[in-house]
Amino acid sequence: MLFNRNLIFLLLLLTTLNNSFASPNISYNDKLPRPKLVVGIVVDQMRWDYLYRYYERYGSKGFKRLLNEGFSNENTYINHIPTVTGAGHATIFTGTVPAIHGITGNTITFNSTGETVNCVEDLNVQSVGVPPSKYGQRSPFNLMVSTIGDELKLATNFRSKVIGVSLKDRAAILPAGHSADAAYWFDKVSGNWMTSTYYMESLPKWAVEFNNENLAEKYLKKDWHTLYKIDAYKQSSADKTPWEGLLRGQKEAVLPAKTSEWYKKDDYTNIYSTPFGNSITLDFVKEVIKKEKLGKGDDTDFLAVSFSSTDAIGHIFGVNSVEVEDTYLRLDKDIAELLSYLDRTQGKDNYTVFLTADHGGNHNVRFLNQNKIKTHPLKSYKEEMNTMLMEKLKVDNIITFVGYSQVKFNYKVIRENNLVEQDIRDLCVDYLRRQEDVVFVMDLNKAGDAAIPEEVKIRMINGHHPERAGGIQYILNPNAKSLKSRGSAHSDWNAYDSKIPLLWMGWGIKKGGRSMKQAHMIDIAPTVSSLLRIQPPNGNIGKALEEVFE
Repeated sequence: MLFNRNLIFLLLLLTTLNNSFASPNISYNDKLPRPKLVVGIVVDQMRWDYLYRYYERYGSKGFKRLLNEGFSNENTYINHIPTVTGAGHATIFTGTVPAIHGITGNTITFNSTGETVNCVEDLNVQSVGVPPSKYGQRSPFNLMVSTIGDELKLATNFRSKVIGVSLKDRAAILPAGHSADAAYWFDKVSGNWMTSTYYMESLPKWAVEFNNENLAEKYLKKDWHTLYKIDAYKQSSADKTPWEGLLRGQKEAVLPAKTSEWYKKDDYTNIYSTPFGNSITLDFVKEVIKKEKLGKGDDTDFLAVSFSSTDAIGHIFGVNSVEVEDTYLRLDKDIAELLSYLDRTQGKDNYTVFLTADHGGNHNVRFLNQNKIKTHPLKSYKEEMNTMLMEKLKVDNIITFVGYSQVKFNYKVIRENNLVEQDIRDLCVDYLRRQEDVVFVMDLNKAGDAAIPEEVKIRMINGHHPERAGGIQYILNPNAKSLKSRGSAHSDWNAYDSKIPLLWMGWGIKKGGRSMKQAHMIDIAPTVSSLLRIQPPNGNIGKALEEVFE
């Protein structure tokens, strides 16, 4: 009997052990934990310091909520040049740099043909939702790699929905990616939201109904008044300065702006250039979430939202203007409303949000001069360089473009005249090195030999695509701008253009934390990919920011 009992016990033990190895403690019916919806927010031309420049004036439910309930990477930089909208949006959502994703600027010049195109131009598609327009001939065709949205589509066998929304075409299209269900952008002629035949043959009924409300006209009829009394804007210069530009129809750069008197039925340009552009974007985004039932399926959906009016207003009025301060106080309320809407539609702990910027912006040089900050008056080098090359090589118009830290060559002229490209590069490098405000010059064919600080050198290399960028890159002194400029600009490697906010909040995110470790724009996409447990985009070179995870 004892022998039989021992044998039975041994058999039971072996069976248990065998089952434990054969059947891990996991059910194949378990659902992979993911948020219902991921919302990637880009604020165009938002300097990092705007989080704190107006901090005391923000409410508790917008930027402050993201800071207090989420996680902030306080030391995030763009590690490519030029720092512009097209390149920035592509980098955020692909995890890679212009040298790989191919969006080297807002426009792209193909060196082999000399053709220059909008970075999202596609003549094989047509506009949808508005009359035939070149602004509707847009798609992600020129983007050479996948996005977060593409990888999410692949990971869920295309069950996830992916949509991009922005006033700007490139800021809607590039974040959404190649396989997106839709990208929507704003038509300043009709005042309608539009898309292209790349995505669909006609607008959804709900989008047509939204357009029929003509909210653009309703907003512009309100006029742009400051949220608070004008003397409360302590972070700004006087409301009228000589370095501020003007809205369409405006005679003086002052608020209130009488937009009701300046708009026309076929010109809604001032939607871009006022805070109303951010508000109408929010209105449309909420309709997208509701009518497309984002976050209501069995798989995670992805929504990319870019607020573009901040860029237009910064360009016109400048960093230190009342207009910019008022715009961010209003945007804070829009962000608060978006988060509140997500709470109501998704459930507070069921979505993940990240907020960043495509680039920053510089203070106007005349404003800096007035306050004894060192600046450098910038001259145009293109004409002098072409004159120099004409004298040396007896051929004119060899240089087609000088700007955004690049020198671009006319390869057609070079080929037709049997010129040696390296001779031209050497002459140009020598010329630029002798210019007072040029700090560094690099022939991209000789990048390994360039005596340039590594941090700057990497950004120059990262921005260079051999078919889509200039063969020579250069770095100017900080604040080297034309003394005739108005408002703010951007494109440089300096912190005023390259340091950006990076906030995370919601499902899977550590609450109330922050990190001072240096992060980069390219780290955003792999972080989102890790959160969702999907492959990073196929050109990714960034690293997941593990400190943000709960």
